[in-house]
Amino acid sequence: MRKLYITSIILLITSISYSQTTKKDTLKTEEISVIKPYTPTISDAFKVKSNPTIDTNNNIEKEKVSYSIFSIPVASTFTPSKGKAQGVVREPKDRLFENYISAGFGNFTSPLFEAYLHSSTTRYNDFGLFINHYSSEGGIKDLLLNDNFSDTRIDGYFKQFDRDYNWQLNAGVQRKLQNYYGIPTSVTFDDAVINDIDEKQVYKNLYVGGKIMFEDSFFKGATAEIVNFSDNYNSNEFRLLVKPTLEFPISTELVNGEFLIDFVSGKFKQGYEDTNDVNHSFLNLGFSPNFEVLRDNLTLNLGAKLYYVNDLEYKKTNFYAYPNVTASFKLVDEVLTVLAGVTGDLVQNTYLNFANENPFVSPTLTILQTDKQYKAYVGAKGKLASNIGYNFNVSHSLENNKPLFIQNQTKTDGTIIVNNAYEAGNSFKVIYDNIKTLGAFGEITIDASKEFKFSSTLNYSNYTTSTQLEAWNLPNITATVSLDYENKNWFAGAKLFYNGQTKDLVIPYGTTNGTIIKNDSYLDLNLNGGYIFSDRLTAFAKINNALGTKYQTFVNYQVQTLQILAGITYKFDL
Repeated sequence: MRKLYITSIILLITSISYSQTTKKDTLKTEEISVIKPYTPTISDAFKVKSNPTIDTNNNIEKEKVSYSIFSIPVASTFTPSKGKAQGVVREPKDRLFENYISAGFGNFTSPLFEAYLHSSTTRYNDFGLFINHYSSEGGIKDLLLNDNFSDTRIDGYFKQFDRDYNWQLNAGVQRKLQNYYGIPTSVTFDDAVINDIDEKQVYKNLYVGGKIMFEDSFFKGATAEIVNFSDNYNSNEFRLLVKPTLEFPISTELVNGEFLIDFVSGKFKQGYEDTNDVNHSFLNLGFSPNFEVLRDNLTLNLGAKLYYVNDLEYKKTNFYAYPNVTASFKLVDEVLTVLAGVTGDLVQNTYLNFANENPFVSPTLTILQTDKQYKAYVGAKGKLASNIGYNFNVSHSLENNKPLFIQNQTKTDGTIIVNNAYEAGNSFKVIYDNIKTLGAFGEITIDASKEFKFSSTLNYSNYTTSTQLEAWNLPNITATVSLDYENKNWFAGAKLFYNGQTKDLVIPYGTTNGTIIKNDSYLDLNLNGGYIFSDRLTAFAKINNALGTKYQTFVNYQVQTLQILAGITYKFDL
């Protein structure tokens, strides 16, 4: 150990001595000359194989590891709360009642009463009763005769619903009072003549009918109705109308047909010029086959109307055939649909229909049938926007024996007492003519909001007569504008009617030449509104002829001016 220590000290001393010895610097400055510039080169590239060969023999297999967890139960007092669906606040639904009573009263001493009552004994039937009465004591200024009127109607029904079919029975009665108050103002009447006139006319209508409908049968059902119409002058008209309907599917199309049995028989006690009876009696047998084609954008109906007519009064028979072809094609869904068609029909005129259209006709009418040979039309309907709809068409038609109202020639000069109240230049007869009509119709509807709606229609007709000088009492232009508003408690509406100028032929007493009289065009504004107190009680008000216009519907027949009526409606369940 001692020798090793001595040897280490000697080596350390020798190393220190050598490092401290001074040596001479041998580095020298030299100049290097470049004979040739450096030119780099690029070796050739080689492509790496896209699918290299992999030696899988030396792959190391993954070592399988198995492990386990030692679970220790932990006590917990946490209890999750159950989820609840968020509730939606809904307004309560309005309760619907099945019965109501409505009553009101207005100026011109005008009471109004209306009631609808219905019930059932089982869930498979239903029966009800409808009552309506409206009257007025009149009050038009400067009249010599009474202008009061009344309209009372009672209707009842019974419905039965079965598994494969259902049926219904109807019955009703109506009494309508009118007065022939429109005597000419150009004639001066003696008091004796006025006092002798009983201007009252009462129309009475009694009907009974029913219908039956089948669910799964080629015989779809039938309707039937018996009507008896009479008046205060012993006029009487009976009508039986039966319409069975059949339907057959052929592939994806439908063939349907409607049969018609129409029997009309009526009698007037006398004519206007004499005291002979005026009778009419017709038996019409009809069949209307139709073949309906439905495609994605096309609806086509190919049909016809066939009639066999027996004029029982004059012992004549006729056969009529009419086209019934209509088509509609959707060019742009809900935006533009093109319509076109050619139709025709045979119209059975009746005393009932004439009296409803003009209650001042005399009970001395000649009843004929109207032969509507054709009506060709083309038009379009759709929407200009999501809430704006439109519908318009132009048409041309030809009607043989089209009825026209014209004033009866007066039988008094103001000093002669007449036998009947309608003979003083205050009634109308019906004449017939063959008339061509060029028409145009337009309609627009706007749903501005859920509360506010607007609609307007315009109808133009240009008549060409065959034998008459004018199309008597037919206006060239009619138009309507309607506004309706309704919210939770309030409702209101307005409807404006426009009726164009009409013409009539008036023949004075003792002459044969008549004078064409013009009835001026007029505007009639009707307003209505009300307040809903509850689902049971509602108050309402109506204002008719709000503009107070003194217009005439027919020659010498001025209407009441401003008419105001108010009342309440109560709804309930039995």
